[in-house]
Amino acid sequence: MSALAVDHASDNDHEWDDLVRIWEQADVPEGWKVEIIEGIVTVSPPPDNVHNVIAERVHRRLYSVLPEDWGVYQTVGASVPARKGIWIPDLAVIPHDDLLGGESKTFVPASAAKLIVEVTSQSNARNDRIAKAAGYARAGVPLYLLVDRFAPAGPAITLYGEPSNDVYRVLWSGKFGDEVDLPAPFDLTLDTGIFPID
Repeated sequence: MSALAVDHASDNDHEWDDLVRIWEQADVPEGWKVEIIEGIVTVSPPPDNVHNVIAERVHRRLYSVLPEDWGVYQTVGASVPARKGIWIPDLAVIPHDDLLGGESKTFVPASAAKLIVEVTSQSNARNDRIAKAAGYARAGVPLYLLVDRFAPAGPAITLYGEPSNDVYRVLWSGKFGDEVDLPAPFDLTLDTGIFPID
């Protein structure tokens, strides 16, 4: 992952606008991900195949329980200006009206998401565990599912909910192979035994 630090004037709105402009105009190879993480524009290569299979399996299961007017998106920008961030979650469940009805055509407020799923890569695990968890909580995303392939004690899954300021409550945690129950509006039991392990 590479980063571009941007020095701005003290005006936060002006700083945010500059960051968004740089993010929107970034020229990177197809498939690479450009995000703003804590005020720094970062560029990441495409994820590996295990990462993609995990995301696809969660994606497939989510569609089995979603209303027709909700989608699961893999390339949508989710903005959290209070945390100086625009992230591209691995999966974001967003009602179509919230995706299409916003002011921006390139990102949505993270608060529009009903669920965000992040699958860690070695280069981004810390961001997914700390910065993004705090940002999604700050935005009020009701559920955050972290699939942590590189957790210190081995591959793990954590379901966060009940956001308050920058903090989530842990609703459930376990290891690959366990079943996690996603609460309403999903009411879905996700068998993580279908996840490949590196």
